[in-house]
Amino acid sequence: MTSTVEAAGVRLPATGLHVLGEARAAVGGGTFEVLDPSTGQALARVADASPDDVDPAVAAAASALRTWSRSAPGARAQVLERAAALLLERTEELAALISAESGKSLRDARGEIRYSADFFRWYAGEALRLDGVSRRSPSGDYWILTRQEPIGVVAVVTPWNFPAAMIARKVAPAVAAGCTCVVKPPEEAPLTSLALAALLEEAGLPAGVVNVLPTADAPRVVARLLEHPAVRKISFTGSTEVGRRLLRASAERVLATSMELGGNAPFIVFDDADLDDAVQGALAAKMRGCGQACTAANRFLVHEDIADEFTARLVRVMAALRPGSASAEETEVGPLVSARARDGVHRLVRGAIGRGARLALGGELPEGAGYHYPPTVLDHVAPDDPLVTTEIFGPVAAVVRFSTEAQAVDLANDSEMGLASYVFSRDLARALRVADALEVGMVGINRGLVSDAAAPFGGTKQSGLGREGGSEGVQEYLETKYIAVDW
Repeated sequence: MTSTVEAAGVRLPATGLHVLGEARAAVGGGTFEVLDPSTGQALARVADASPDDVDPAVAAAASALRTWSRSAPGARAQVLERAAALLLERTEELAALISAESGKSLRDARGEIRYSADFFRWYAGEALRLDGVSRRSPSGDYWILTRQEPIGVVAVVTPWNFPAAMIARKVAPAVAAGCTCVVKPPEEAPLTSLALAALLEEAGLPAGVVNVLPTADAPRVVARLLEHPAVRKISFTGSTEVGRRLLRASAERVLATSMELGGNAPFIVFDDADLDDAVQGALAAKMRGCGQACTAANRFLVHEDIADEFTARLVRVMAALRPGSASAEETEVGPLVSARARDGVHRLVRGAIGRGARLALGGELPEGAGYHYPPTVLDHVAPDDPLVTTEIFGPVAAVVRFSTEAQAVDLANDSEMGLASYVFSRDLARALRVADALEVGMVGINRGLVSDAAAPFGGTKQSGLGREGGSEGVQEYLETKYIAVDW
């Protein structure tokens, strides 16, 4: 397949399957098209893996596992540190690639590269802290030793909305633990995954430790991965619906699973909140990546005494955001990832208006090329409206009013999802009390961002299983072995 080339002013990686350090054609020779969401035009053609390409990729990972699993912790740490440095050195090049294939604005894409580098740097440190224990047995006649060993070959399935960060958040701890990976990147945005695989090998990662299989046939390729006897774990980020199917398939072989699934984050604003802080927090929680994040604020639960003022301020700041092509330096709101995504958001908005919600901003499909949708605010949305109960994945803020703290908590918990939540109040005791009552994995108090490489990321209920990030993240890729010793 092609080596690194320029396309539409963007430096593209080799577009073949990345297996054993090489760019390869798919077994059947097929390719698929990657589109630029800003224009709807073709950006590149990428090798289209079929189930027949899975065995060579897993074989490469299994072969590399023999030596990488026994490598020195310091050697793993050096690779990850070097990868972090290379990411930061190439921020502009990689940000342009993310913008071109995912539609993310350049400023958001640059932030994603910095966030990705944080994971490689954090897990460079964690590679040095994979400790076991030694203690005398209660009976006193032998010793209990434990050690942590890599789980093995990992199938990694990532989404399009954070094409670099989701690779970093999964691959960095896997590599730190001594595992090897076969990555199935998103069909919409596979180029960043290919670029990162090459960058990791430039940083010193041995060929075969990370392999990448772009495909337009994800169900069959992932099914083959889960059936392969050498694969011992799957780490997936995506929709809850797909996560359920993968859990059922994983049960056949009792695979270890990590599932980061859907979100429906409530953003709670109490009547004593600092409204300037709350509105800026809302902007951060709602508009990063044009609202296309699982942690995005989905439901704005606002106390009735301040709802008019909060909504008016939110309308002002969202109306001031500059829309445009993701590659334009001035753009603050890029396109959605696809026509299907844009049309789905628009249906939710128009449906809510038809059911009585008040449109305060946006809500109209713009003319022109690409998959753009304007920043949109709706007020007086019913708590059970599909706009509130569905993960919007777009630049739409739905305001629901409440009158008491108990009602706010009940509304927030009235969801099968439990990923993230946000609470704004000057009363720290109340904010912590509410945080304790929320059925979620993560809470931001008086801040609109919760993600951090050093913190455990994950949800409750149907938002997933396991944690990524923090010291907890690397544990997902380790098995504990117990040895009874009599000396």
